[in-house]
Amino acid sequence: MPDATPAQTALLDQLAALTELPDVRERAEAAREACTQLRFHEALRRRIPEAAAESRVRGAQASAALDGAEFPVDVVRELMSGARDWPEDLDPGLRTLKGAVAATAESERVVALVRTAPLQALARLHVAAASPVVSGDALGRPRIGDEDCTELVDLGPAPAPTVVAARLGALSDVIVAAAGSNRVPAAVVAALVHAEIAAVRPFVHGNGLVARAMERALVQALGLDPTGVAVPEAGHVGNGGPAYLGALTAYASGGAAGVGLWLSQAGQAMVQGAAEGGRISDAVRAGRLT
Repeated sequence: MPDATPAQTALLDQLAALTELPDVRERAEAAREACTQLRFHEALRRRIPEAAAESRVRGAQASAALDGAEFPVDVVRELMSGARDWPEDLDPGLRTLKGAVAATAESERVVALVRTAPLQALARLHVAAASPVVSGDALGRPRIGDEDCTELVDLGPAPAPTVVAARLGALSDVIVAAAGSNRVPAAVVAALVHAEIAAVRPFVHGNGLVARAMERALVQALGLDPTGVAVPEAGHVGNGGPAYLGALTAYASGGAAGVGLWLSQAGQAMVQGAAEGGRISDAVRAGRLT
């Protein structure tokens, strides 16, 4: 592993300082322990692909629910597997679900990319997430000109496109620096990236879906859950939609207390996401996915 540059060292110092905020280190360590326990589940000795596929089903269901589109898990599973066809005319809820399904599936394919070319991974996730709604050249690129975003309004006005470009560049630097070091817990890095995408809202549409898919990809790519069986999205749902949105709003406020609140809550969500992965593994071992 090459030595960090001075700029990367400075970034890592800033990230490491975040882990000293109240409860952040403890929650990140709990997430690491929960994911380690999941990794050694008996069912994952030979059946990781089956369990990981079901994780993506439940992740897509949960991500869509956090955007207000709630569907039974068996419906999502059938749509993802091709056992059920998508209707020709999609209502808003089904468009959200289709974007969640595509982005969650794409998260697996960008795992090898996200550590070294995070903005390329982000673009691919947006193409997947927003294709049911966005057309033309707005797919896969950040907002430009006078383009605005009306999503996640509780977080305040979306930053202007000029601000978006700078913050995405900084976010890419953070991911690359963190991926080349073990100084900062992976749970903290993945949660920070999730919140920053949500706060910046780089795209015209689909930002929440992209933020959660990016977190999922990083959880796997940074080695927190290399199996891809944990379901971080389900952990965020488990905390409750209002708590999830409230913690993101606190992060977007820019203060240390708000950032710490989000990172702490996201660490707790990761513990719950690992527990959901354990339930998936139990079901795979028993041959009863429901």
